[in-house]
Amino acid sequence: MALIIEQLDPAGLSSVEAAQILTEEGPNELPASGQRGNLQIARDVMREPMFLLLVACGGIYLLVGDMQEALMLLAFIFFVMGITLYQERKTERALEALRDLSSPRALVIRDGTRKRIAGREVVRGDSIILAEGDRVPADALVLDCTNLSTDESLLTGESVAVRKSPGNVSTPPSQPGGDDIPFVFSGSLVVSGQGIARVTATGKQSAIGRIGVALQGVTGEESPLQKETGRLVRILATVVVVLCAILIVTYGFTRGAWLDGVLAGLTLAMAVMPNELPVVLTIFLALGAWRLSRTQVLTRRSSVAETLGSATVLCVDKTGTLTQNRMTVTTLYADNVFYPIGDFCNAPPPDIFHDLVEFSILASQRDPFDPMERAIKEFGETYLAHTEHLHGDWSLEKEYPLSPELLAMSHVWRAPAGQDFVIAAKGAPEAVADLCHFNGQQQAEMMAAVVRLANDGLRVLGVARSNFQEKGLPEEQHDFTFDFLGLVGLADPVRPTVAPALADCYRAGIRMVMITGDYPGTARSIARQIGLKERDQVISGPELDRMDEVELRERIGTVNIFARVVPEQKLRLVQALKANGEIVAMTGDGVNDAPALKCARIGIAMGGRGTDVAREASDLVLLDDDFASIVKAVRMGRRIFDNLKKAMAYLLAIHVPIAGMSLIPVFFNWPLLFMPIHIAFLHLIIDPACSIVYEVEPAEGATMDRPPRPPAEPLFSRRVLLLSTLQGVGVLVMLLAVFGVCLSRGQGEYEARTLTFMTLIIANLGLMMTNRSWSATLGAILKVPNSALWWVTGGAVGFLAIVLNVPAAREVFRFCAVHPLDVVISVTAGLLSVVWFELFKGRFLRIADGNRAG
Repeated sequence: MALIIEQLDPAGLSSVEAAQILTEEGPNELPASGQRGNLQIARDVMREPMFLLLVACGGIYLLVGDMQEALMLLAFIFFVMGITLYQERKTERALEALRDLSSPRALVIRDGTRKRIAGREVVRGDSIILAEGDRVPADALVLDCTNLSTDESLLTGESVAVRKSPGNVSTPPSQPGGDDIPFVFSGSLVVSGQGIARVTATGKQSAIGRIGVALQGVTGEESPLQKETGRLVRILATVVVVLCAILIVTYGFTRGAWLDGVLAGLTLAMAVMPNELPVVLTIFLALGAWRLSRTQVLTRRSSVAETLGSATVLCVDKTGTLTQNRMTVTTLYADNVFYPIGDFCNAPPPDIFHDLVEFSILASQRDPFDPMERAIKEFGETYLAHTEHLHGDWSLEKEYPLSPELLAMSHVWRAPAGQDFVIAAKGAPEAVADLCHFNGQQQAEMMAAVVRLANDGLRVLGVARSNFQEKGLPEEQHDFTFDFLGLVGLADPVRPTVAPALADCYRAGIRMVMITGDYPGTARSIARQIGLKERDQVISGPELDRMDEVELRERIGTVNIFARVVPEQKLRLVQALKANGEIVAMTGDGVNDAPALKCARIGIAMGGRGTDVAREASDLVLLDDDFASIVKAVRMGRRIFDNLKKAMAYLLAIHVPIAGMSLIPVFFNWPLLFMPIHIAFLHLIIDPACSIVYEVEPAEGATMDRPPRPPAEPLFSRRVLLLSTLQGVGVLVMLLAVFGVCLSRGQGEYEARTLTFMTLIIANLGLMMTNRSWSATLGAILKVPNSALWWVTGGAVGFLAIVLNVPAAREVFRFCAVHPLDVVISVTAGLLSVVWFELFKGRFLRIADGNRAG
């Protein structure tokens, strides 16, 4: 190799030339989003409309001089901010731990000498020296090589290494993938051989860099829930302004007390302002992301936590996602006998396969980087342990490398005390048959076996042996007399968790689409092993290129396997699915997956095997690379959305009576029921109820037994709005009845306020419990554990008891002392205000059960 280097480039670039090029073209780095610090995260959080609204509400409380409510609300803002900052920094730290912070090193020729430099310092025109185990630092033209093969799976999705051949300066540029291409590509791994290459592109100009640049043109989307919540907040804010104006004008004209009217209007604003709405959304998403992280699913964007539950299509990259991205020996063939490899440690293959395995090891490197050679060595060392077929003391005398003319390689060995040479050959079955000088019948028999193995999605290698007794070794492999030993079938094994996880996906109504760069036969084999539906139809990359967008959108509705697909086509497939109205989740780990990951509604990257670019483009990162974690994440996403809907329904229901009792007494010329202190008390129940009680609520049993919710389904559907409003109206009617009866009987303002407020607290607790489920009645609901519920309930009752029994507190709240009969009246009225909804649920369940029985 030293002689080759001297002949091709005796000096390489000079240090001055390299420095100038580095200045002009920039460092050899991938374009990626920068890491965010605490201040940047805080600024991003504070830009959210929900937090701006919270701050505005806190300002309103300060303006009216209600320091207690203002400080409580501002403290709650800081609490939520702390949770968000903690989760965001936790995410960033986890991603930093996933990154390989050490820059890949490169061996180059500078100023006539070899130098080891950081990969970011490699420039166009550098001469780089490549050897087994090296990571290629930049795109380069191979000038000369010996048995050079690289693993380009990060760029192509292919798990099998491709061999390289020399080229020259007139060789036109080429794309990754395929054998005998005279180019190596940044990010690929040298698995065998050695060579020297001249850098042709670095950084953004390299193949891997162009994918990074493409990412910058793909913009993320705001989640439907974020859009809906923002729209709802704007609507409610408008309603609040209108109601406040009506209240101020009415109060001023009917009672002549304009200042009191303004204060009443501000109290109404504080009571009805939807400040809990953004708080609940933020807490649910932040804590949902935290809960996902405890199941080894890292959330890069908290909004995706709820979007998971609506995923309708899961696009999966085969290599490294469905499979383990490592080759294993799967089948042996010798003497017309096929032997599938199962638990060979307990039931080893018959002796007729010993020579086949022995010589497949001898035809490989001692410490291989090539995935197939590594699989053969691992299998052989276990299978042939404690036998005479392992030869660690033999010496390698000569190596005959692969060539474009003969796709086979041979190793010549000599035993320590032996005089004869032992030759082991392996390679493409046709090449090995050529070495063995097969006749027509032998060729046909072998090819029938090869076709059978290939139909199972296996990579097939032929193995042969020879002996040589003369002193001088020949120049060509053909000069040996080889005996055919058999075939070795290898495969990238499927992850054991994939099949049950896919079954769960189908049960949940989620369709799965396999997108791979591998051959259709291999893709079908994997599909058969994991239980993929509709696996008979396959569309290849070339077929995809011939389709227009209309045809693609039509075909993609029924085809679940796309083979021989290049990166640009993956992005096109995701876009076609989205155009069909699908909520697309895309999994992947390679650089080639990054544009599709970013374009998908939910991008899911592999944390262990995934690349930095893929993780940067994703919404979720599977820290354990376990496909089954996706199903856990979907289940969690559905639970988050269901509980969020329950919390929002409760919020709407409880705000109806609060708003009504703030507004209606003005028109009846009654005393005002609420003052700021009462609203503060109510928030002590409402805020933890919706942000804690419902957040910890377990998922209902049928969460994964129903199809994904329609993408267009709003958080507040007509059904939710109607039933929640009816719940609130039921409580409002009961409160008006209690307040009106007390006043009509001549009871004082304080006594009427006391009974009505107690009734509201009991009704509030009833609403909190009944909305834990809209399908199960209260008896079944109370059997489901929820410790937060009882803490909130106990705290509310205890604090109410203190307020009613401590004279100083009664005076602040403008309450009067209560009697046992008052408590009975309030509890009865409060429970009656929500009992109708329980009867409705019971009737609804009986009808549903009858329909199922029928």
